[in-house]
Amino acid sequence: MFSWLGKQGGGRERGGGGSDVVQTVTGGLRDLYLRKLLPLEEHYRFHDFHSPALEEADFENKPMVLLVGQYSTGKTTFIRYLLEQDFPGMRIGPEPTTDSFIAVMYGDSEGTVPGNALVVDPKKPFRKLSRFGNAFLNRFMCSQLPNQVLKSISIIDSPGILSGEKQRISRGYDFCQVLQWFAERVDRIILLFDAHKLDISDEFSEAIKSFRGQDDKIRVVLNKADQVDTQQLMRVYGALMWSLGKVIDTPEVLRVYIGSFWAHPLRNTENRRLFEAEAQDLFKDIQSLPQKAAVRKLNDLIKRARLAKVHAYIISYLKKEMPSVFGKENKKKELISRLPEIYIQLQREYHISAGDFPEVMKMQELLETCDFTKFHSLKPKLIEAVDNMLANKIASLMSLITQEESNMPTEIVQGGAFDGTMAGPFGHGYGEGAKEGADEDEWVVAKDKPAYDEIFYTLSPINGKISGISAKKEMVTSKLPNSVLGKIWKLSDCDGDGMLDDEEFALAKHLIKIKLDGYELPGTLPSHLVPPSHRKPFQTAE
Repeated sequence: MFSWLGKQGGGRERGGGGSDVVQTVTGGLRDLYLRKLLPLEEHYRFHDFHSPALEEADFENKPMVLLVGQYSTGKTTFIRYLLEQDFPGMRIGPEPTTDSFIAVMYGDSEGTVPGNALVVDPKKPFRKLSRFGNAFLNRFMCSQLPNQVLKSISIIDSPGILSGEKQRISRGYDFCQVLQWFAERVDRIILLFDAHKLDISDEFSEAIKSFRGQDDKIRVVLNKADQVDTQQLMRVYGALMWSLGKVIDTPEVLRVYIGSFWAHPLRNTENRRLFEAEAQDLFKDIQSLPQKAAVRKLNDLIKRARLAKVHAYIISYLKKEMPSVFGKENKKKELISRLPEIYIQLQREYHISAGDFPEVMKMQELLETCDFTKFHSLKPKLIEAVDNMLANKIASLMSLITQEESNMPTEIVQGGAFDGTMAGPFGHGYGEGAKEGADEDEWVVAKDKPAYDEIFYTLSPINGKISGISAKKEMVTSKLPNSVLGKIWKLSDCDGDGMLDDEEFALAKHLIKIKLDGYELPGTLPSHLVPPSHRKPFQTAE
């Protein structure tokens, strides 16, 4: 049916670009799921308790980014900022405007597809959303447009989250369940916060908790940070981290990107450099998604397999404990109430981590409506098939990914706002640090050389050069560690004679200044920093 082993063996032509590895691994994952994991899921009714069965579109779809946040935090504006164009169905305003889930995807022409039509399209990964009913499907749509960014990723815009019980009831569908469904399938979850709205409402808290088990996908954006000054921004950041710490139960600190993500002038320019650096980091994270898509799908399948195994142990245990004739209902109630103890017993018996088990309260709630007598006993062959998949097949796919990625060009998201940060004078770091003076005819160190010369001649040069010992006495006054100063010495000693002339010394002082200003040193000395007297003739001609 799907022979990933055949593809691994070399039956596929090379040169198809970075997406070849994704297609090869996708076929392998799909094959493993259908042959090894799906039988276990179906036998123990995994789909009724946890997640619907995976379909071909789930393996083939582009990386997806889910945006979640309270109303008016800039989710839709953020998408508009990335795409650099409006998309069908877009509404922006200070009031709660986006009341639907909108899947923004690539299409040859602009248009929208309503939810009911979307969930019957086998080419889209949304078919299983039909279980949430018309109340949800009437609030779900796909916005298609020809945009370069969307050739590599798809973006899911979610309704703005309000506070209060009324909104939760009036939605007509389980909002958190929908978010959980998306969270299991997307590559990145971005939580947006407004610098003026740091309170986390009850529904937002529940929404964040629905991402349990997907912590590695979550990124946090503190938007509209240009509307406060530096002192206020420090307080806002601290308050945000405190609020997040109460709802996200992880020992690690979440990565928070600070900035103003829209194409308008900054209202407060004090932190412009910080905002640029943060935006660049966020862009790099999003741009890397296509390259990491195969690994993400592999990782999600492993998580799913581990949960399916645990689910099989739980269901088979409940079946084993049920009486054959009398007292079934009472025994069922007893087993549900004892579920935490059963978890501990299974952990010890099968050597399973507690983190692999589903949430106790949710599982108890789902078991209330089940007939335990219809559950199946433990079938070792199904478990062994999944164990074999995890121990051998997955490892082979992982090595295939590593091997193929090393031979393929890097695939990144291009177009829209991403192009504005790649090259030219407005690219991040252009003309700063070691890059300063790259497009100037004059040696950039020359403007400070008179001051450096004064220091140089106090170090008693012999034949126009100072020794390493003399240079060290001056360089250590910078208080930089020896490892850094050693690298600066290596970069500055252009002729490798173990001594520095006046230009080499000036270069060393310039590199020290670059490091003290917070920039990184170059790995090799750029041509524009080479002292004029040490440049080769062809460099001067250029």
